[in-house]
Amino acid sequence: MDTSTVKIILQILHYLFFGYAFTAITSYIILSVISGKETIEYLKKNSFVNYKDILSSTMSPSITIIAPAYNESLNVVENVRSLLSNHYVNYNVIIINDGSTDSSLEKLIEAYDLEKIDFIINHKIKTQSLRAGVFKSKNPAFEKLMVVDKKNGGKADALNMGLNISKSKYVACIDVDCLLLENALQKMIKPFLEETSAKVIATGGVIRIANSCIIRGGKLIDVNLPKALLVQSQILEYLRAFLLGRMAWSRLNGLLVISGAFGIFDKEIAIAVGGYDTQTVGEDMEIIVRMRRYMEEKNEKYRVSYIPDPLCWTEAPDNYKIFISQRNRWTRGTIETLKKHRKIGFNRNYGSFGMLSYPYWLIFERLAPIIEVVGIIYFAILVILKEVRWEYALSFLMLAYIFSVLFSIIALYSEELTFHQYKKKGTGYKLVLLTALEPFVLHPFILYAAIKGNYDYYFNKKKKWGVMQRKGLTSS
Repeated sequence: MDTSTVKIILQILHYLFFGYAFTAITSYIILSVISGKETIEYLKKNSFVNYKDILSSTMSPSITIIAPAYNESLNVVENVRSLLSNHYVNYNVIIINDGSTDSSLEKLIEAYDLEKIDFIINHKIKTQSLRAGVFKSKNPAFEKLMVVDKKNGGKADALNMGLNISKSKYVACIDVDCLLLENALQKMIKPFLEETSAKVIATGGVIRIANSCIIRGGKLIDVNLPKALLVQSQILEYLRAFLLGRMAWSRLNGLLVISGAFGIFDKEIAIAVGGYDTQTVGEDMEIIVRMRRYMEEKNEKYRVSYIPDPLCWTEAPDNYKIFISQRNRWTRGTIETLKKHRKIGFNRNYGSFGMLSYPYWLIFERLAPIIEVVGIIYFAILVILKEVRWEYALSFLMLAYIFSVLFSIIALYSEELTFHQYKKKGTGYKLVLLTALEPFVLHPFILYAAIKGNYDYYFNKKKKWGVMQRKGLTSS
């Protein structure tokens, strides 16, 4: 290959990378503007809502909270208490102990005075069988609680067991390590009640990071900024993703994922599509895509809603090994879901779902880390060939860095104007300073985890779900 041909190829790549970066940045700006508008409208509209009506009305639809637990002995008693403290009339809680090998079940039996009962399960969805059985409390104070001990089958299998047992119209699927605020259910059920033009099949909400926060009696008492730089950086990442991303996709009715940490689903639709897929590590994304596909193919009007209220708090990884394992799993789950439902992509029969949501997720989520690595290799080749225009290259890198920082600051500004959770003196300044460090503290490891996830998906036969080791939420 002669020199002129190489230069032409490099020039083509140059324009392709520039076009990709420009399109990505433009899309982020558009989504942030839509998110801002949607958040403002949501806050205005809900400022007139009397949530006490939803709280006290016996006509409120029934909700079952399903919480899978595997070796969660550190948090399980405290977090079940938070689930039982919800300010909602018509709900119950099912804890699925998914073959835990620690003392989770024993702690639940002791804390909630549980006894084994006879219970017939309607296996609409195939799951692993029971182990110790089904338990209910002898204490009337915990009459809403049921604990199911089954053989280990993974999170998706545990959730499917909950779908089989639930008798409610709606199910709230939550990680048992999460802390649910008292008003979470009445706020999350509201989209199902107010939508008349289309059927709401699922609703998601903001997930916040609970590391270093004070938890007492299953309630969030005090919000603190974590000390670990990694966890602080994840706070910025979550704010960008939830406040500047998912609010916009909700407005566009284009959400492809509801966080597995907390979401409410129409149980009938969830069962109709076969429940959670036990063969993927991204079951939270996959079931939303499958439910949407089901509604599209039935040609029924529907929505996947999202609300910005900080209703659910979870423990985030505080060391890079666990963080990389988590993001590796997220990457593999995205690959599996997009591959399984590739028929949707660029397919006009699926409307904006196929022509907008799927392509965006494929190009700017699935392929983004690969394109970034190829870009790094491309730049290294330019350096070797001495073809780098340094004034242009440095300007481009500086602009990308500045945009990243400004985008994080906009997310912080949005948080301050809306829910203002980090109220302690000096916290805001620390987070603003963190926006300058976060691209170096977090992004390289996200990129590494994504590339490793791609490698593991295609070449590693032993595909692991990944273990999130808990240290327990702060209690006092």
